[in-house]
Amino acid sequence: MQAINPATEEPLKAFENHSDQEIINTIESAHQAFGEWKHTSFEQRAQLMKSAGEVLRKERRAFANIMTQEMGKTLKESEAEVEKCAWVCEFYADNAKKFLKDEIIETDATKSYVTHTPLGIVFAIMPWNYPFWQVFRFAAPGLMAGNVTLLKHAPNVPGCAEAIVSVFEKAGFPKGAFSNLYISNEQASKVIEHRHVKAVTLTGSTRAGKEVAKQAGVVLKKCVLELGGSDPYIILEDADLDLAIETTVSSRLKNNGQSCISAKRFIVPESIKGEVEKRLIKEMSSYTFGDPLDDSTDLGPLVGEKYRDQLHDQVQRSIAAGAKCILGGKVPEMKGYYYPPTILTDVKKGMPAYEEELFGPVATVITVKDEDEALEVANDSFYGLGGAIFSSDIEKAEKLAATKLDAGSCFVNEMVSSDPRLPFGGINESGFGRELSHHGIKEFVNVKTVYIK
Repeated sequence: MQAINPATEEPLKAFENHSDQEIINTIESAHQAFGEWKHTSFEQRAQLMKSAGEVLRKERRAFANIMTQEMGKTLKESEAEVEKCAWVCEFYADNAKKFLKDEIIETDATKSYVTHTPLGIVFAIMPWNYPFWQVFRFAAPGLMAGNVTLLKHAPNVPGCAEAIVSVFEKAGFPKGAFSNLYISNEQASKVIEHRHVKAVTLTGSTRAGKEVAKQAGVVLKKCVLELGGSDPYIILEDADLDLAIETTVSSRLKNNGQSCISAKRFIVPESIKGEVEKRLIKEMSSYTFGDPLDDSTDLGPLVGEKYRDQLHDQVQRSIAAGAKCILGGKVPEMKGYYYPPTILTDVKKGMPAYEEELFGPVATVITVKDEDEALEVANDSFYGLGGAIFSSDIEKAEKLAATKLDAGSCFVNEMVSSDPRLPFGGINESGFGRELSHHGIKEFVNVKTVYIK
């Protein structure tokens, strides 16, 4: 595993892949740990989970540096990510027992109830764009439920994987409760097949999700998939444009534009198209890109050369198909895998910018006649992760978000974001299952009926 600093193009620390025998040994160690961990009390687990949160906060700057150097997000965003991880640790430490309490059901039995018991080893395949948050988002509820975890992190953030393991070690979790594997995709398939591995969770591309779902299905193992997204942000005629533009641009450029739930398709009525585009140009032009370790930098580089080249190819193919580039769209001549804030307008169905997920700082403007067409276009996607509506008529916008917009998370006058208190996940090719809230912790437990006569 060899990470490359995307800002400098220089190699970072390399890590040796685990052998097949080391994988088996790690799985056996996790299985043994589960034998004891599943019998610990919620109070014992909560104490350790809160300790993990304390480690994260104490070493926040150091962890943030690793993230920024390996995948390029700005240091301030990396620090915020570490803080969010501490929050999710505390949230599940405080709420897991309540979420998983026995549910008494009145039946013909003397006593009948539903209890929630852990499954065992959960194998997690995680991405590089939020290399700490995506891991803690599943690990905190999973461990609090009594499961143990094996992690296969993205190959370009091996230092983050190592650092996360150190968090649980320093917090005092028993050996085998949380383990990392530096392995290939072929080796990952063998992990899924192993009899001690009971479930799989993946955050990543739709292509990867389909492959993992297929492999898990063959061996009949539960899986949760959080996949790609091409989130529509509808700006209606009566929207507060100051709020709408500031929020949508912030969403589009967050994490250097590399977020599944960022604003990607800006859907606007013809009547305000010109004003929206003028404001978008001004707002996106105010973001400067440069050294992500510099606190004054707004945008860092994309994670790798192939990702930048893929994004630029999507932009160029969209322009060739008739889209108009009104900002950016050119690869800067500088070291690092940078791409400028870019706006494509006059985007139509069939263009890459309409059909595909653009994973980088590119805003796609799609013009519609009215509100009905706006919703039709918003839902005209393979994806269904998130979406947002901007309008001064809150009652109308809420109704549209709740009943007409097809996505796992629908926000009004705010960017889509994940929150430990709310379920998170998608529909269609954005995946299935939910993370976070009480829904997330119940994904990997045995919902067991107990009946006594």
